[in-house]
Amino acid sequence: MISNSIPGFWKDRNVFVTGGAGFVGSWLVQQLLESGAKVTCLIRDSLHQTNFELLGLPNRVTIIDGSVEDFDLVLRIINEYEIDTIFHLAAQAIVGVANKSPRATFETNIKGTWNVLEAARQLNVQRVVIASSDKAYGTHEQLPYTEEARLISSHPYDVSKTCADLLAQSYHKTYGLAVAITRCGNIFGGGDLNFNRIIPGTIRSLLLGQAPIIRSDGRYLRDYIYVKDAVRAYLQLAENLTDPKVIGQPFNFSGGTPVSVLDLVNQLTMVSGTELPPIILNEAKNEIYSQYLSCEKARTIINWQPKYTIKEGLLETFNWYKNHYFPIITK
Repeated sequence: MISNSIPGFWKDRNVFVTGGAGFVGSWLVQQLLESGAKVTCLIRDSLHQTNFELLGLPNRVTIIDGSVEDFDLVLRIINEYEIDTIFHLAAQAIVGVANKSPRATFETNIKGTWNVLEAARQLNVQRVVIASSDKAYGTHEQLPYTEEARLISSHPYDVSKTCADLLAQSYHKTYGLAVAITRCGNIFGGGDLNFNRIIPGTIRSLLLGQAPIIRSDGRYLRDYIYVKDAVRAYLQLAENLTDPKVIGQPFNFSGGTPVSVLDLVNQLTMVSGTELPPIILNEAKNEIYSQYLSCEKARTIINWQPKYTIKEGLLETFNWYKNHYFPIITK
């Protein structure tokens, strides 16, 4: 499905994925298994009809029920399963929920991250990849954002990712932990069941014959990265975590072409074969207006670049919902 940079690298490695049953986590776990890794997942909520289940992953991994806020549990998992590599993806990732429940978001996204980092430090884990976000940058006038841009976020979700990002850098600088940080644009693909997000929400509307809803004015400019490209980014970053140019470093990953929300919705409408004009509410608050990334650092240091165009990714994504989700909601 996804080509790795180093053939055979993951065979028989013990890998711990927090948030492994989530949208991105499920695709990452699938690829790790296909590459021969032995995967342990920490899962807080058991949801049904998810991509994790559709891919048949529950019977192929070791599942531990619990949360990253439980330090003793995280420490036990890493020790008991002799973990070699950690991918820390578990997070409260919905901006609207973060605005309503900042304390719970900070507990998961910040405390959860320092728990993973501290457990990895105590047990000498070989490599750790921490999921930050392009939202950690906050708002800058200079575009595209490079990794040298200051992290000046303001709102709860964005601040939580900035803190996770800085914690990871601190654990490298202070303790020499072999950690790297991903700052991805908006990841999309099949299996994202957060229908408040523009792509799954638009696809659901189109499949139901309803006009798509745009909460903003439609001119917000964003980076989008297809989930299979994001998975390759995580894997290639981990594979290179012996390189001094990688250890302790943040890396941007995106599709390379910023797209307005209105253009994105129009592209999805064309993919669906319908002609439903969107309803523009212009109600969005506490969101960054224009944000997109430079991925030059990833290209030059770890030889990563996106393989999917936005159109190719949207087509695969639409077909995933059409084949897997639409039959469920139309029963």
